[in-house]
Amino acid sequence: MMDIRFQAGGGERWKAEAVLAFFFEGEKVEQAAPVLEQAVPWLSIAPAWRDFRGKKGEMTVMYGPAAMDIPRVIALGLGDREKAGREDGLIALRHAVGGALRLCRDHGLESVAVEMSSLERIAPVYGFDGPGLAREIALAALLGLYRYERWLSVKKDSSSDPRWLAFLFREEHVNDAVREAARLAEAEAAGLCLARDLANGPANEVTPAFMASTAEELVSRFAEWGMSCHVLGPKELEERNMGAFLAVSRGSEREPRLVVLEYSPRGAEGKPLALVGKGITFDSGGISLKPSAGMAEMKGDMSGAAAVMGVFEALGRLAPGWTPPCPVVGLMPCTENMPGGRATRPGDIVVTMSGRSIEIVNTDAEGRLILADALTYAQKNWNPGGIVDIATLTGACAVALGKGNAGLFANDDTLADLLHAAGCRFGERNWRLPVWESSREILKSNVADMVNSGAREGGALHAAFFLSCFVEEGMRWAHLDIAAADTGESPVNVRGATGFGVRTLLDAVRSAQQWRLN
Repeated sequence: MMDIRFQAGGGERWKAEAVLAFFFEGEKVEQAAPVLEQAVPWLSIAPAWRDFRGKKGEMTVMYGPAAMDIPRVIALGLGDREKAGREDGLIALRHAVGGALRLCRDHGLESVAVEMSSLERIAPVYGFDGPGLAREIALAALLGLYRYERWLSVKKDSSSDPRWLAFLFREEHVNDAVREAARLAEAEAAGLCLARDLANGPANEVTPAFMASTAEELVSRFAEWGMSCHVLGPKELEERNMGAFLAVSRGSEREPRLVVLEYSPRGAEGKPLALVGKGITFDSGGISLKPSAGMAEMKGDMSGAAAVMGVFEALGRLAPGWTPPCPVVGLMPCTENMPGGRATRPGDIVVTMSGRSIEIVNTDAEGRLILADALTYAQKNWNPGGIVDIATLTGACAVALGKGNAGLFANDDTLADLLHAAGCRFGERNWRLPVWESSREILKSNVADMVNSGAREGGALHAAFFLSCFVEEGMRWAHLDIAAADTGESPVNVRGATGFGVRTLLDAVRSAQQWRLN
């Protein structure tokens, strides 16, 4: 991964093969980058300025003498200043940075830089301070360079990535807040890249056992800081009466795993925050078989579990310098959902760990089944201060909110507000939807306590209500339905898994005291 570095002392000490410069529409160098103009005296007379307008998405490389310490400036257009503060303006900024880093890679550049006073100038437009925007710039740069090449017989030359991105300071000393922001960005990038790798991986490799071994390897790197892992197999699941979880796994030759990560460093106090991620490593739909079109994408039906794994990667990277305000538990119920002679049939009845019985009327509504038992297991074993589950749960949510957006359901307004604000702020947009009691009638069964799937209309709402039935009275709970947000393509994401949810969940951990966890 590209290094993040810092250079202090002003233009006489700065050195990089290219510097990124940000301009709103119609701005001149002396307005937008006076410090950079002093360090790069050729900038204002570069011929390319005649064509650059600063429009959103515009990117122009300005060339100076090759012998200069800074021979290139990459001008990035941010569009109209008044409109840039809107939500899509920040997305455009991230995309501009990711696209610029890809351009640097294409040109074989080893070093890139950003001048801090220019960031401090534009940061308020986007609702950040200087260090906060430096975090976004660093993360966008790192994510723009992400590639998934695990299975390519001829891999691209990874050495062509820029070796480092530097933040440039006029002062003699580097701002400690910017150092911390960059460190956080590096941790987030590591978590996001792990989540992307897992969700991009094929189901013949990323199996429930693979998810367990990945968690164990993660813990081997961070155990000294208070991270641990334990894994439950079929026997342990049966002993704990997890009938809903086991029902989903019956059609597969691969055994299920409940993967549990715990992070309890010294200084983390009180009840833990529990993160629960859906881990269907391949979803055929079971006996209720999906159409073949698009089924290959169902290798990513474990994106919720991947996001939880990514959060723990980021937490480990932040240790020992930062300690969460409370312990964190991550639960990843992992299994395939396959047809077969032993597979659960529509009409079968199973009993969950909570004791509730479920008539399975649709075996393709399987994610809520494994989450139901995982939610119960989390509450019985840890009595957490709050639970957030994340899952590629319903196509109905994709229909309601469109691609790239998640549905947010919660029984606690403070927790919901925090998750919504974090998602919108950090590029993982979500929208709150209701958990209505009217869904209870729709999920009634004639032969069991409830059915696992209701009417098509309001499908995402019924699924969320189903999960809420397994949340104990008084327990703070939120559910993120990321079915429409787990894949995409942009300058900060190659086509495939996005790692959606890692930043939002990490922020929930970092902000636990704000929503009165204990």
